[in-house]
Amino acid sequence: MSMNTENKNEAMVSIRGWNLYYGSFQALKNINLEAPKNEITSFIGPSGCGKSTLLRSINRMNDLVEGCRHEGEICLNGAEIHRDLNVTRLRKLVGMVFQKPNPFPMSIYDNIAYGPRILGMRAKLQLDEIVENSLRQAAIWEELKDRLKKSALGLSGGQQQRLCIARALAVKPQVLLMDEPTSALDPIATAKIEELAQQLKKDYTILIVTHNMQQAVRISDQTAFFLLGDLVESGPTQELFANPKQKKTEEYITGMFA
Repeated sequence: MSMNTENKNEAMVSIRGWNLYYGSFQALKNINLEAPKNEITSFIGPSGCGKSTLLRSINRMNDLVEGCRHEGEICLNGAEIHRDLNVTRLRKLVGMVFQKPNPFPMSIYDNIAYGPRILGMRAKLQLDEIVENSLRQAAIWEELKDRLKKSALGLSGGQQQRLCIARALAVKPQVLLMDEPTSALDPIATAKIEELAQQLKKDYTILIVTHNMQQAVRISDQTAFFLLGDLVESGPTQELFANPKQKKTEEYITGMFA
């Protein structure tokens, strides 16, 4: 079941006939889904339903799992991620932010400059500019501009998560994957990340896994509901929550099961 993108932006991420197995266990079953450019698409559903597995398929993180195999294709702006892109190129195009902030044990500056340096950038002026721009995009430049040489580990959880977003943006990706990015944060830090995500969709396509249905309603344009490895229903967020087409979707969003 694919999202209705009629009269919408074209799809940045297209998933077609995607099956994923861990050994003999099938974690994802024939997923067909499109995430439109410059929109936020959220994945909702109970724990263990395949949301994070699908998210991690988009930047090929599941390739690292022993016994993992897949069928079908995932296209990023028309390029199939296994056939047309190597992993290095893919991970430049697709940034990822995890559930728990994971800054590197180095300075704030070096956290942001890490990706551009790996890609071969050495000029200090260029790196200075990328660090400032990335921190500005992550709405944390004013808080950190006088602390760039200090360890990133000294920041609060919410600041660390925005730093990790800035680090992902430093290599200028097209897509930002967020795997429950606010689940370890307090309500104030959560609100800042949500506000930030809505600002960032002007420049990026965002896919977010969330357990928080209110969060999906607040920030996403499209929502996909997963259950036991199946994509049950997907579509514009307001429509899916106000008028779900599938009984299982209705039961989940009204709290009949969690």
